[in-house]
Amino acid sequence: MNQPVRRLGMFGGAFDPPHRAHVALAQAAVGQLQLDQLRIFPTGNAWHKSRALTPAEHRLAMARLAFAAIPEAEVDDREIRRTGPTYTLETLRELHAEFPQAELFLVMGADQARAFTGWRDWQAIAQLATLAVAGRDGPAEGGGQHFGLPSEARIQPLQLPLMDDSATGIRVRLAAGQDAGAPLPAGVAGYIAAHYLYLPT
Repeated sequence: MNQPVRRLGMFGGAFDPPHRAHVALAQAAVGQLQLDQLRIFPTGNAWHKSRALTPAEHRLAMARLAFAAIPEAEVDDREIRRTGPTYTLETLRELHAEFPQAELFLVMGADQARAFTGWRDWQAIAQLATLAVAGRDGPAEGGGQHFGLPSEARIQPLQLPLMDDSATGIRVRLAAGQDAGAPLPAGVAGYIAAHYLYLPT
């Protein structure tokens, strides 16, 4: 019989492509927040992205490869299946309906945290979930104020090793015909090569 989910994390992103820092953040969230489950949500129609994303089926497949080694992680495709713009609040409300007894945590990096008050319905998001924030410069010291987060939000800092990986940097290197190297998790580099993604233009 499955154990009840009492602590549930949500980690969304374009994952275009997923990289080592994404995996490290997921591992940190599971361990430090003692999550029973971490749902990974590749973005569907990302209203805030100015560029076209790689087709959803590829980002979904890469995410499943990237996070496969984390037993508590489950890649969820609902945002990809959803028509129209994708909003975090909608997904959080669905998770709350499915797991009404669970405490919800929204896992994010420092860049997302600094932009949080620009999100649609951020006040409602802050009421539904604890914001679990990892900085690229180590522990998120000083609580949410370090990231400009509102004082009414519940903040849980996550400690994360210093990493300078970025999906943008990986795409730039691949588009220049260079090897993306260590930042790509096992399986993801092979998938990118097999499907001719991020080729030089």
